[in-house]
Amino acid sequence: MFLGEYQHTLDAKGRLSLPAKFRNQLSGDYVVAKGIEKCLYVFSPEGFEAFLAQLNEKGDFGPDIRIVRRFFTAGAKPDELDSAGRISITSAQREYANLGRDVAVIGNDDRIEIWDVAAWAAYNDEAENRIEEVTSKLAELGIL
Repeated sequence: MFLGEYQHTLDAKGRLSLPAKFRNQLSGDYVVAKGIEKCLYVFSPEGFEAFLAQLNEKGDFGPDIRIVRRFFTAGAKPDELDSAGRISITSAQREYANLGRDVAVIGNDDRIEIWDVAAWAAYNDEAENRIEEVTSKLAELGIL
């Protein structure tokens, strides 16, 4: 389980040192994929397979599910940590997530999220302002 929020920096080659707790959970291999809300998702290979399995359960006949599957798989990149324990983020992935030098590394249960630090601060402020409203709606649906 990935938990916590950390501030890190990308080097000029798009390499990012993950928090030690996160590196240990990845066991060397990882997959970086586009995420929702202009962030990147980092999964263990098993975590990415489980994520895709949920999408594959829906079949391939609806255009919406094809869009979602392609969104997550087309730009995904499997790799392994380098000798310094860093992950590598492609230029296309950095461009998608508008990543600059400073990034926020967020633990989100089964995955890590990588955000531009300013985008994360804006998102997090909005989420904090809406948390009561959102949890009330989810409670009404019986989810919380």
